[in-house]
Amino acid sequence: MIFKQTRIGKNGDPFVVYKFRSIPKGATLPNTWGKFLRKTKFDELPQIINIWKGEMAIIGPRPDISGYADALQGEDRIILSVKPGITGLASLKYRKEEAFLDNLENPNEYNDNIIWPDKVLINKWYIQNRNLKMDIQIIFFTLFPFPFNVDLFIEKNKTRNTK
Repeated sequence: MIFKQTRIGKNGDPFVVYKFRSIPKGATLPNTWGKFLRKTKFDELPQIINIWKGEMAIIGPRPDISGYADALQGEDRIILSVKPGITGLASLKYRKEEAFLDNLENPNEYNDNIIWPDKVLINKWYIQNRNLKMDIQIIFFTLFPFPFNVDLFIEKNKTRNTK
């Protein structure tokens, strides 16, 4: 079954994102099938429809719900200058974000004060430095979840880009 949710896209325009439903209707947690979908990221496959409709790209900042990306200010709004993506550097760094947040006493506060600002920095850097080689690496590490240190990748590429 397909799950639909309004997210914020390019230029701050809302659109409906499609995913496979991982939490059964009426439940609050995913069942075994839903856990598999989330762990493998197969729940994201219906977003191919969003790509086909021109609302998303394969690589870019993940589209957020209202209250995050649409609330960006100043130079952070560069994130809204590109189509959101199915995967990206921030997605790789926070691949296990949900499981991590589930173990915190106040996950919303941690997300709002630590994870979200870090995702903004990563996404801004990606937009300013993206290239085909980087996109191929992002796709590779998305499909084959080998360890990948996003912070180290950015640091190494900052050094190369300033030489």
